[in-house]
Amino acid sequence: MRIITGSARGAKLSTLEGEDVRPTTDRVKQALFNIVQFQIEGRNVLDLFAGSGQLGLEAVSRGAKCAVLVDTAQNAIDVISANVHHTNLTSKVKVVHMDYASYLMKQDMLFDLAFLDPPYHKGILEKALPLTAEVMNEGGIIVCEHAADEPVPEEADFVKRRTYQYGKIMLTVYEHRNMVAE
Repeated sequence: MRIITGSARGAKLSTLEGEDVRPTTDRVKQALFNIVQFQIEGRNVLDLFAGSGQLGLEAVSRGAKCAVLVDTAQNAIDVISANVHHTNLTSKVKVVHMDYASYLMKQDMLFDLAFLDPPYHKGILEKALPLTAEVMNEGGIIVCEHAADEPVPEEADFVKRRTYQYGKIMLTVYEHRNMVAE
């Protein structure tokens, strides 16, 4: 796993070990960043359920103003912190060791781009999406990675704009209802 492009291009990233770990593949990550390529430069990014932090770090490498990487597992926080240090992106990245709901309910910063990649088939996405929508700028975009056979909400304050399928993985893109063309 590595940073694909930008200021930290080619930097190898560490990942967690184990059966429950499911890092975003390079193929899906490249597709994701092709989808949001014009929504990154100078923006505030949230990487919820960050795991290794690769999505938030990729965004900062590509010119995001800053990224907040949130995970509840201490072993994930250790890996994220090592990856942030290794990529030399420490000045633009904040690592938060906290449950997603607690973080979102206490947050007063607004984000322009959010990545949600929670554990699959646990109903977490349905709970996290509306909370994430509350900390988004009106022109923001939320990208959810989930299993293809996992239902996702049709609508919150953010409306489902488009889905993309990559084998057993789906990317669902939401944008604020005021930004969706009628």
